[in-house]
Amino acid sequence: MDNGYKAVMARKNEILKGSLGIDFARFESGGIAFDYEAMMGSIGYSFEEIAEIQRRQSVGNTPLIELRNITKLARHCSKAGFGARIFVKDEAANPSGSFKDRRAATAVFHAKKMGYKGVAAATSGNYGAAVASQAAAQGLGCIIVQECYDSRKVGQPEILEKTRKCEAYGAEVIQMTVGPELFYKFLTVLEETGYFSASLYSPFGIAGVETLGVEIARQVREITAKEGRERDADMVVVTHAGGGNVTGTARGLARAGSGAEIVAASVNLKGLHMASDRQFNRKSFTTGHTGFGFPFATFPDRSDMPRSAGRPLRYIDRYVLVNQGEVFYMTELLANLEGLERGPAGNTSLCAAFALAQEMPQDRIIVVQETEYTGAGKHIQPQLSFARKNGVKLSFGDPKNEIAGENIILPETPHLIQARDVDLTAMRGSFIRHYVKNFRENGGDEISDGDLAFLAAETKSSEKFVREILEG
Repeated sequence: MDNGYKAVMARKNEILKGSLGIDFARFESGGIAFDYEAMMGSIGYSFEEIAEIQRRQSVGNTPLIELRNITKLARHCSKAGFGARIFVKDEAANPSGSFKDRRAATAVFHAKKMGYKGVAAATSGNYGAAVASQAAAQGLGCIIVQECYDSRKVGQPEILEKTRKCEAYGAEVIQMTVGPELFYKFLTVLEETGYFSASLYSPFGIAGVETLGVEIARQVREITAKEGRERDADMVVVTHAGGGNVTGTARGLARAGSGAEIVAASVNLKGLHMASDRQFNRKSFTTGHTGFGFPFATFPDRSDMPRSAGRPLRYIDRYVLVNQGEVFYMTELLANLEGLERGPAGNTSLCAAFALAQEMPQDRIIVVQETEYTGAGKHIQPQLSFARKNGVKLSFGDPKNEIAGENIILPETPHLIQARDVDLTAMRGSFIRHYVKNFRENGGDEISDGDLAFLAAETKSSEKFVREILEG
């Protein structure tokens, strides 16, 4: 077969169908809409079965920890009577050290059940380690395709740490320079090996995260019941990158009947392009930032699936940004005040929660949805040193003056930490325009009633809102 770039990309739907066992065409309407819930149900496992798969692999049922000292500090920074109780779901307790084990467990179990000899994933994040860990436990081969270098072959400490972890679990890691070739290489690996596609964005992965939302709801109720009045969390803050984290957690909370407000949080890397060779190493976070958070929210099907199961705008109630310096500062606070040393990227949601808690009365509950492990390359010191070597200036001051890629400003005092709101209405409009443009570029004409209903559901809005955007 022709293995040139264009030829392989033209075969992508066929390759993905064979490597996942899901015929995405079954869910298409012929227009913009597709049957999302039918796609989610196509994996063939009930919620209870997924929870049992995870339990057998020692995944999930992680502790929910009240951050009493950080809560006390938030109240010190708040006006009288404010400063919600802050809890954190300690996902670092999973086998590979992050919530990504939940996404990997179901996918790798299914690959084993269906007779695949191995699994593959394209990721530079914690997910690679999760897939490698689960593959080792199931006795399957594993290949991780990782974008980790700029054109000078200089790699970020955090990404190289994840390479080490994947290899420690016995996986083969294919390291690549930044650029559009990552997905192409991943497709060729699937085609050449016949391995299962353990994609971040498959229904298997998103369904696996639902257990996290259910556990949060259950644990908050158990804690508050012991205190004399059972209740739900008022707000759950979720680090947002590709959208699967928000989607799965929100679906789980809804499954448990929790009405908690869903807040997405990303690190503000405005101005840095993720595919830019020069800018690749001028950021201190490889995930959980706006370089993924914005494009994957407004056009989720840019992922390595024909239809991504991560649909963040369906579930987000609020979207906030924090700066790099603020996250590094909160990482140190978590270690110094609570005795929990966790990776900076996972503390994005903690940083946002610290600021948001100050907007809420003291009897309210805010849950930070996850932590992640830390290690040699994921620690704040090598990341700050790497930033300095790449010409990024480090200082203490007011983080609002931080410019991504130029400087990192650690807050002089915790009072300066802020959660800055993103205009969700504008993002919803962008989503609608993306999908209508794509539909028409592929020969579409009339927007059907089904398409209108789909766009309204996808943007958590109304058909009236969708019509207003189309008319504009």
